[in-house]
Amino acid sequence: MHSSLQAEEVSRALKMALRQRLVHHSDRGLQYCSAPYQSIHRRHRITCSMTYGYDCYQNALAERVSGILKMELLLRRSANLQQATAMVRESISIYNEERPHNSLDDKMPDAVHRASLAAQKRREFSPV
Repeated sequence: MHSSLQAEEVSRALKMALRQRLVHHSDRGLQYCSAPYQSIHRRHRITCSMTYGYDCYQNALAERVSGILKMELLLRRSANLQQATAMVRESISIYNEERPHNSLDDKMPDAVHRASLAAQKRREFSPV
């Protein structure tokens, strides 16, 4: 979270998401269409989650996460940006580390992701 919506700030957010294995979703704002922001996607070979034609159904995962954050976890209004940041951080932690997901066989997203990384490492280092 940041107090501005400048391209450099959303680029920093995307880089943080990459380091922390987060889902990063953008709307169709100009800052998300900027060359610096889009170049990060190309460098890391990731697909931008931006929808086409403002159709929220095109990215159900990101919209579901946003909906849960807004409707279930961020129930009170924050006093300032720092408190809002802490509330979002806590909500994301709950979503990823404590909340089982039916689509993941009732496992938590973080646990599934860690298991996937471990399996990938085993494949990379196993003798052929």
